[in-house]
Amino acid sequence: MQNNLRPWLIADIGGTNARFALVDPTEVNTSFRFHNEHVLPTSSYGSLLEAIEAYLTTVGYAESHNRPEYAAFGIANPIAGDVVKMTNHSWQFSISGLQAELGLKKLLMLNDFSALALALPHLSSEEVHKVCGGEVVDGAAIALIGAGTGLGVSGLVPNGHGGWIALSGEGGHATVSPFNEKERALMALVQQKLGNDAHISFERFLCGGGGAEPMGLPLIYEAVCELNSVEKLDFGPADISTLGVSNADAQCRETIDLFCAMLATAAANLVLTLGARGGCYIGGGIVPRLGEYFADSPFIARFKDKGRFSTYMSNVPVFVIQAKYPAFTGATAALQQFLRESGE
Repeated sequence: MQNNLRPWLIADIGGTNARFALVDPTEVNTSFRFHNEHVLPTSSYGSLLEAIEAYLTTVGYAESHNRPEYAAFGIANPIAGDVVKMTNHSWQFSISGLQAELGLKKLLMLNDFSALALALPHLSSEEVHKVCGGEVVDGAAIALIGAGTGLGVSGLVPNGHGGWIALSGEGGHATVSPFNEKERALMALVQQKLGNDAHISFERFLCGGGGAEPMGLPLIYEAVCELNSVEKLDFGPADISTLGVSNADAQCRETIDLFCAMLATAAANLVLTLGARGGCYIGGGIVPRLGEYFADSPFIARFKDKGRFSTYMSNVPVFVIQAKYPAFTGATAALQQFLRESGE
């Protein structure tokens, strides 16, 4: 760092990876620059504390005289009280306990998609790619959705003072709504597999999957093969995406088409719920990797297909987030605002 102030510790913690960086607090008023970015697989560490200590040791900030005193973490989990038990990973911890163990004056813990939402006003034109729609309506709500290990949902609403309030919700667990006969057949097959009383959320389909429980792309692929009476091959999420985008396998192509169409349903529902004429942003790890295929997928047509509100939806701009670590920006903005308001 270029100054005598201790750096801020910033993190984006998902079910698969924990991403860490340091921020020079003297730079945040002019730009959001990050130093010593590292990505650690969560499966390699028994706890979040262990991963943090490993990171701080690696980047040379583990000693008491230079350890960060302020930190902001986005985490793929609801924040409802002091105890955090990750939905898609085994880590659990007390926020106040972790703050004490790290010797921090403040640990700000955010839902990961709340952190990502707070980044949206700060992203440059090079960090997002417009897929469709009209122009952004200034001061209108903004929608955010993204599929990765799970399905994250958030948004921004104006605070009335020129700033934004990030929504902290779990919309990925809203009940999925089939759009057509193919999706109704898909839903019926999955319902049969999971049990007639099982709750089936959008996240059940709109994630990478690949774990012990049937989820996401592998779940759609398995159902497509069964519905089409085709032998299911041993494809993982990455295989399904690659073969689907290249159209090298018909079942994988149908799987990825269904994924994009169902994502559009979830995104459009969110836009209508929020009145998000400020735009719909798509994050997460899956869609940015689909490349040019995404604009040619069923997403755009399904997103606009809202009956009497089809014109309304056609005017809403849709952007794919392409920034490398956008949640770092949101977590930093949240910590900056907290420290300003608290006078620390």
